[in-house]
Amino acid sequence: MSQDATDHDDMPTEIDFTGAKRGKFYQADSTLNLPVYLETQVQARLTTLASTKGMDLSVLVNELLRKDIELIEIAQ
Repeated sequence: MSQDATDHDDMPTEIDFTGAKRGKFYQADSTLNLPVYLETQVQARLTTLASTKGMDLSVLVNELLRKDIELIEIAQ
């Protein structure tokens, strides 16, 4: 099947959703943790600092972000 400029259906015709159930895996109380990507030099520096302090990188980053949020709120 060829797609022309007016065909916006990205779903192949051979996929059959007969018997499918919408929301089968949905969980209302689930939490989505977004990945955060640090610049290479920033991650290296924070990794070294976390290691020096004997703490996990994610704990250090969360502490630093909490402090920044406090400063931003105070400045407003």
